[in-house]
Amino acid sequence: MRHGRMVLAGACLMALGACTGQVGAPLKGFGEASAMNLGMETGQMDYAIDLSRRFAAEVPDTVNFEFDSAALDDQARAILMKQADWIRQFPEVRFRVFGYTDEVGTEAYNKGLGLRRAQAVVAFLTTQGISRSRLEAVVSYGKTRPLINVPTPERRNRRALTDVSGFVQTSKMVLDGKYADIIYRSYVASAAPSPDSASKDSGNGMTGAPASSAPATK
Repeated sequence: MRHGRMVLAGACLMALGACTGQVGAPLKGFGEASAMNLGMETGQMDYAIDLSRRFAAEVPDTVNFEFDSAALDDQARAILMKQADWIRQFPEVRFRVFGYTDEVGTEAYNKGLGLRRAQAVVAFLTTQGISRSRLEAVVSYGKTRPLINVPTPERRNRRALTDVSGFVQTSKMVLDGKYADIIYRSYVASAAPSPDSASKDSGNGMTGAPASSAPATK
């Protein structure tokens, strides 16, 4: 799983144009002096790959789905909350989400289903306080890249994968070239406030950002 994921990360980082050619919803301006294009010129790519490895090692990078569904179940939401905790602690970093399906159904239908799954992940991450501007693009591979090559409804193939795609070019640390400071920053397993601190904030008239579930997408 990890090896396959890193092959995907490396392929995306080294051939951004091919990635953006998939069915998806790139942000306005994506592909025009994008983070990855700049990364190729300034040597950011190696740092992005290192951080991608770290992300995969420290939090689950993949969620799975029921057959013919883009709805996030409780297990998927729990995984995405862990992803969001990690992403919040690295505000200089951009991410992409890749959607996949099993091998049942037509290629065209599964492209759309994979896209809806990736969009459900992006939507949930934004409810956890992640800026949509850091989620660079949503890409669907449909049924073209199965983990398990079988023509049956294999759950492990019905997935969405979150991966590091580059750096926020306007970040001060990125502008100063402090990539090592970013990728070696300590990660705290949960960035969510403790119940005591949440109660204290409430008493001061402050409220935290509640964890909301993503809308079920069909």
